[in-house]
Amino acid sequence: MRVLLLTPGTGSFFCGSCLRDNELAMALRELGHDASIAPLYLPFALEDMQRPEANAEVHMGGINVYLQQKLRVMRHLPGFLARWIDSPRLLRFVARRANMTDASAHGAMTLSMLRGEEGRQLGELEKLVHWLQGLERPDVVILSNVMLVGLAHRIREVVGCPVLCTMQGEAPFLDALKEPFRSQCWQELSKRAGHIERFLPVSRYTAELMGTRMGLSAEHMQVVPNGISLEAFEPAEREGQPVTIGYLARMCHDKGLPLLVDAYLRLRQDLPGLRLLAGGVLLRSDEPLLAELEQRVHAAGAAADVEFRPNMTRAGKLQLLSECDLFSVPATYGESFGLYLLEAMAVGLPVVQPRCGAFPEILEATQGGLLCEPDANSLASALGILARDMPAARSMGERGRQSVLAGFSAKHMASEVARIAAECVARLETSKARNSG
Repeated sequence: MRVLLLTPGTGSFFCGSCLRDNELAMALRELGHDASIAPLYLPFALEDMQRPEANAEVHMGGINVYLQQKLRVMRHLPGFLARWIDSPRLLRFVARRANMTDASAHGAMTLSMLRGEEGRQLGELEKLVHWLQGLERPDVVILSNVMLVGLAHRIREVVGCPVLCTMQGEAPFLDALKEPFRSQCWQELSKRAGHIERFLPVSRYTAELMGTRMGLSAEHMQVVPNGISLEAFEPAEREGQPVTIGYLARMCHDKGLPLLVDAYLRLRQDLPGLRLLAGGVLLRSDEPLLAELEQRVHAAGAAADVEFRPNMTRAGKLQLLSECDLFSVPATYGESFGLYLLEAMAVGLPVVQPRCGAFPEILEATQGGLLCEPDANSLASALGILARDMPAARSMGERGRQSVLAGFSAKHMASEVARIAAECVARLETSKARNSG
């Protein structure tokens, strides 16, 4: 099949959804499909910036989309000026200096984008559709998340292929909007869901949540768990090293870094020498939190045993995982999946996660960790159980690793997506043949 993925970029920092979609595109190619991926709004920030997708043409550029929301005159810019504003270099420059991915500040624009051809960005949508017309016709288009459903009607109308849509973390994004935009956006999603042939939530939790909020039937959705490329993930020999708890995600409140620091400081009182190693994306808006956590660690006399590593490369990420014995990213907002869990378990680390979001079903499927309540005492207790019995912890970590190798590879994810896409294509062809007859 010829598959086109449309995925929003971030411009300047790693995003789990972007990395996952690029892994999906590569895995589809390895299975023999003609799969391509195009960035929307901002360029991709990839772990391998030498890949052609890193500097691909950006469609519906974030600056143009924003300006057309604010100023009617910006909807009629000369072509050369609009192209300059959409240049990846300019978009990266602006993305590093402005919070262009914060939905809470852009309720009206979010609603307008969901309205598609009825929104203020109609010109950008038509440019996207015109670009699609110049390509060899895809058999299926996959939208990265439900925030893009406003594109589906025109794509189906012009390209004539099924449109699928992944579900991965939209509810917190939408619920951060201010009223009346929050309610209006959910209503618009329900209204436009019929333009999507099949939704692909990344977990049962996400399927149940989004299905209820959008009024979708079970037949309209099919869960496809995330997968990762496993080649570089290997267990490290840690015998004789101080027990180290690892964290690998955005360094912010939502992902639970303050909660983990609190749990660590409580636990180290009973386990001298225990270490904490935390790394991940650090945005400007997160810097005050990191400074506060560093002060808290210093005041507790734990500075020698705690290390923060912001904005690492892929090599830095793999190095961090190799230095850890346990792992936790205690997000409590309702995480749709958590690729970081697959990465940790892929190197044999047992994980400890709050009993919320998709974490219970991931640990049920992998048997690679423990669940706890979403508070510092419970988190410290669960981490302590593993830290005090490292042979049992390593055994749990190995169970998790084998489960990830068997069922959570990028190839496995791509096979499921391809199967569902083929079913949708066949259904459309059957419908066309019936109508023509």
